[in-house]
Amino acid sequence: MRIGILTGGGDVPGLNPSIKAVVERVTSEGHEVLGIKRGWGGLLEFDLDDPGSLERNTRPLDYAAVRTIDRTGGTFLHTSRTNPGRVRAKDLPAFLAGQEEGEEPYDFTPHALRVLERLQLDALIAIGGDDTLSYARRLHEEGFAVTAIPKTMDNDVHGTDYCIGFSTAVTRSVEFIHQLRTSTGSHERLAVVELFGRYSGETSLISAYLASVDRALISEVPFDPEKLAALLMDDKRRNPSNYAMCTVSEGATIVDGEVHLSGEEDPYGHRKLGGIGQTTGQLLKEITGQDIVAQELGYLMRSGRPDSLDLMVATNFAVMAADHTMAGEHGRMMALRGGTYTNVPLMETGAGVKRVDVEALYDVGAYRPKVRQVEGKPMFLY
Repeated sequence: MRIGILTGGGDVPGLNPSIKAVVERVTSEGHEVLGIKRGWGGLLEFDLDDPGSLERNTRPLDYAAVRTIDRTGGTFLHTSRTNPGRVRAKDLPAFLAGQEEGEEPYDFTPHALRVLERLQLDALIAIGGDDTLSYARRLHEEGFAVTAIPKTMDNDVHGTDYCIGFSTAVTRSVEFIHQLRTSTGSHERLAVVELFGRYSGETSLISAYLASVDRALISEVPFDPEKLAALLMDDKRRNPSNYAMCTVSEGATIVDGEVHLSGEEDPYGHRKLGGIGQTTGQLLKEITGQDIVAQELGYLMRSGRPDSLDLMVATNFAVMAADHTMAGEHGRMMALRGGTYTNVPLMETGAGVKRVDVEALYDVGAYRPKVRQVEGKPMFLY
């Protein structure tokens, strides 16, 4: 067999170990692996009439090519948010100009399928979150053999309790929150720490839970700045070091407000998130008169090497994906359910947005984690 592999969307720690494990498993059985660069962009940007396009958009993978990549974070195949099924005119490669059909955004899935045929791929392993896997579903519907590995710091892909990258993101967040305590406490301030999390507030919730942060704002529950200010000032008075801290998901909203968005939509219909932390900090300053530490962790959450849990899950998901692919069992996504490795239909990833179980895990009135029952919950709750 000749099996392709790609990584799409945001980078997370664990991608390189996953790539390495796939390559080692597949090549040990006498099959070939071809890496596709820049996610689905490697298919869209492949010019069938240009011999040099093969080297620019793909990379043959063997043991020597991946021997040391698991020692670093990110993805050495690079990544993008390209969606061949929704291509805007400004993103259209020059060699495809004039081939548009219908209205913008244009669907170039037929081109992607021709590229896969030219590459002589029997199957493809796609590593990504909701957006990347939405196009994997499209290829599956078109009849191409696809196997999926879920990754996202938000841990919000349907069908699995866990996605590659979440543990390291929480680990990084807890570490930085504790480090910020020194400056916040030294200056006797209020701190607002903004964390990734578009639709799901799980990263903010779990990080606050593990780091014993005073308050946590999540995407699922709009908050009242006046109420938050009163709670944090009470926390500050109760703290012998005279400071208080709050985490906030980037997708959190003020009551009757909207998500902080900027820029134009990406190929999956999303605009850039971010800024709610600064806004919240400014409102708290105006309400309380206190100086604020407002910190957006952003890419620091996804930088560097994976922690041991992400390393283990990334490796095991990859071995499973390789085995299913070589066995001809396609249209599946690797998953963890109830602490057990398994797989689910790829189409299950399109079931909607997975969000925090507010009733079980959050105190809406106090803006903080409140885990009412741990028994029966997945390891990372949700």
